Amino acid sequence: MFKQICFFRKRPDMTMEAFLDYYENQHSQLSKRQGRAPSIPGARRYVRRYLKPEKNPVTGQVIDPGYDCLMEIWWDSREDFERSQAIISDPSRLEFVKEDEARLFASHDNPVVSVIEEYDSPMGPNGEKTCVDLRYED
Repeated sequence: MFKQICFFRKRPDMTMEAFLDYYENQHSQLSKRQGRAPSIPGARRYVRRYLKPEKNPVTGQVIDPGYDCLMEIWWDSREDFERSQAIISDPSRLEFVKEDEARLFASHDNPVVSVIEEYDSPMGPNGEKTCVDLRYED
């Protein structure tokens, strides 16, 4: 499994509620609105995690993490990821994506990382390793 993570900051003139609403109901549906399905070719999972700063239990401070949303996409392989990136960056599609992103994000300069290694801590009631079962709903 190969995972990509992107870090996004909302436009400063948007509330968090407006940002979440636009991302979920417009931006994440961009390909569908253009008649393309699936929205991210070859992806297994596409998740947005909206961040709400909380009090640090050690210092008592609430610190802005610098981003409003972490977006994660999973693929079966790096090759699937690279094929998807080529489709997304195709010049015939790129201007439409940039135009929509300008309505949502503070900038197009958003950090993009891949996860090379991931470790899970055993969290079961008897110290068992945990796992996630990915299923498609009807």
